[in-house]
Amino acid sequence: MPDFADPLMFVLLAVPVLVYFLAPAQGHAGAALVVPDSVGRFLLAGAEPRAQASWRRLALPALLWFLLVTALAGPRMLAPQQALPMSGRDLILAIDLSGSMVRDDFELDGQRATRLEAVKSVAAAFARQRSGDRVGLVVFGSGAYVAAAPSFDTEAIARTIEDMVIGISGRATNISDALGIGLKRLALSDAETKVILLLSDGANNAGAATPVDVAALAAQMGVRVHTIALGPVSLQEDPEDRGRVDAETLRRIALISGGEMFRGKTTAGLQNVRRSSTR
Repeated sequence: MPDFADPLMFVLLAVPVLVYFLAPAQGHAGAALVVPDSVGRFLLAGAEPRAQASWRRLALPALLWFLLVTALAGPRMLAPQQALPMSGRDLILAIDLSGSMVRDDFELDGQRATRLEAVKSVAAAFARQRSGDRVGLVVFGSGAYVAAAPSFDTEAIARTIEDMVIGISGRATNISDALGIGLKRLALSDAETKVILLLSDGANNAGAATPVDVAALAAQMGVRVHTIALGPVSLQEDPEDRGRVDAETLRRIALISGGEMFRGKTTAGLQNVRRSSTR
């Protein structure tokens, strides 16, 4: 059923009628054309009746005025809006933006890519698939902060992920603060399920608390922490490699909080993690 945003605008339909009857008549002075009687009779014989000529002259302006007033009234069609299905789940993505994320030991679309480029591609796609979830974003380096508050607008979260750059949060790896800020956000949540998805490519080397202690707090709050160890080499496999990831600590964080730990050694591996960590 059509509706109008401002139906009072239809009052303007009466304006031309009021002008026609109330405006003072205006005389028209002009020169007369003198023609022979035979020519005059010929012209009068082909002329329309006065009333018919007047109707045709006013029909088009009247139609245009009606259409203009209708447009001003704001025609609209009201339709029921499909409600967004709510999953009852709040999810915080905690993504490492430390200096080691610039290492180009991944591949993306057949080209060599940095860890950050691979993560942005996979994490943005992950966020877009979370319809019905309320998703937030925490980024961390030397410090941690909320880059996007939890929201059902997963497209906005995905675009924020795609705009991430190295250095905005420092170049160290502060996993503890990232978890702490994520928990602080989730403490105010009334969702049935609360999850933090933590991605890191290094070892915790900043912050006052230890990641394991924060994981214990997460368990007390009923928040599961899934962790992703990003990088081809772990601290346990090669302690001398500067690009190593502390997979053991990430495993303990997940274990203590009731989550799972995943390894993302390649872009393909990250894609598999994305599909596996949707619980």
